[in-house]
Amino acid sequence: MKELPLFFHFITAATGIPGSVVYAWVAMIILLVFALVVRQSLKVVPRGLQNFAETIMEFILDLSETSIGHMGRYFFPLIATLFLYILTCNFLGLIPGFEASTSDLNMTASLALPVFFATHFYGIRAHKLGYIKHFVGPMRSLVALPLMILMFFIEVIGHLARPLTLSVRLFGNMIAKHKIIMILSFLSPIIVPSAILGLGVLVSVIQAYVFVLLTALYLAGAVEEAH
Repeated sequence: MKELPLFFHFITAATGIPGSVVYAWVAMIILLVFALVVRQSLKVVPRGLQNFAETIMEFILDLSETSIGHMGRYFFPLIATLFLYILTCNFLGLIPGFEASTSDLNMTASLALPVFFATHFYGIRAHKLGYIKHFVGPMRSLVALPLMILMFFIEVIGHLARPLTLSVRLFGNMIAKHKIIMILSFLSPIIVPSAILGLGVLVSVIQAYVFVLLTALYLAGAVEEAH
């Protein structure tokens, strides 16, 4: 059983660049064109594409402010960029002959690692050396020192696992969706794939939402005061 030939495969054949990288650039070009078109059609009373774009932005802004609090607007550009990029990549995988970059573990890891580093960067910037309090638990006494040390190592392991879980969750769901649609398209070329395609749209949206929601929660936990 062979997959459908991919568009832009000539780029991969000529340059050796992986298909996931090529379609990552396709997603970026789509988002750039979308932004430029919306910018050119800005009006006081939003209509059409502007109305659609503002609805998405308001949804992401509400997510950022609800999850992060007073710094929600500060992290809004990061949250919005991740959501739109992941969603676009996911949707590309639903088009016959296209590939979702998020079905490549290398690409999902490249999204999860910046989130990991940003979390600790802003945590240290907000709390300086006091950021260590986020890792030792609520108790602050010599009697509780062994428990504090244990909590520290547990928290470190948990934080190190975050980029792994972020990347593997997104990768696993996208590759599974892609394989299911491909297999069912051979078994029933019209009826079953159409139903799975609708499910694929739902999965694409949910996985993009889950990724940015966890990102917002990680950032919120880093910048909030330790108790």
